[in-house]
Amino acid sequence: MAGHSKWSNIKHRKGAQDAKRGKLFMKLAREIFMAAKQGGGDEETNPALRIAVDKARSNNMPKDNIERAVKKATGDLEGVNYEEFTYEGYGPGGVAVMVKVLTDNKNRTAGEVRHAFSKNDGNLGENGCVAFMFNRSGYLVIDRSTTDADEEDVMLQVIEAGAEEMETTEESFEIYTEPEAFSDVKAALEEEGYSFSTSEVTMIPETYTELDEEGVEKMLKLIDMLEDNDDVQEVYHNLDADEAVLEKLS
Repeated sequence: MAGHSKWSNIKHRKGAQDAKRGKLFMKLAREIFMAAKQGGGDEETNPALRIAVDKARSNNMPKDNIERAVKKATGDLEGVNYEEFTYEGYGPGGVAVMVKVLTDNKNRTAGEVRHAFSKNDGNLGENGCVAFMFNRSGYLVIDRSTTDADEEDVMLQVIEAGAEEMETTEESFEIYTEPEAFSDVKAALEEEGYSFSTSEVTMIPETYTELDEEGVEKMLKLIDMLEDNDDVQEVYHNLDADEAVLEKLS
């Protein structure tokens, strides 16, 4: 799983841009809604709900918003019904793209996603056309400025917690887990006093596609257009972009 930082650079850029709190809270609420609808409203017995709620809390989503999303899903409050879909396709230069959506109108969302691809030199493909290029994984990031622990100490605690792998950069410790072990690893490391700048179960690409600056700019426009769609929850891709190019275009 070499080269994760190529992917995390883009993820960090996305996180910095996603400061539109109302839109972000709405997407988090939908994620909580679907988790509670599929597995029940108890975090203790529904790991997916626990992960969704943790993600919402880490983004400072108000407690009332979280509780309202759970109550809508369990029938305690009236609300619309959402369906979950994943669209797959290719961005500029053949970059693999997966788009996770939650929508109450599949036809509307499909048309909007297709439009985003076609407007930015991409195209939608059949289900499964790029999914094989990604692995589902738990992902935790510890900002090194938040801890005095050295790499060896963190590595030992990460191993003991049950994680698969850790990568170290100048700024952070990046930890990867099996999806099923994500919550346990996160809880174990929190007990050791660590906090996380990123904590999620996501899709990690196995390989990456390099683009020149023009291609990167087009790809970032596609990502932004998709993420601006209220129905889009996550955009996964395998773009490899130079940090200097990202800084220039941000």
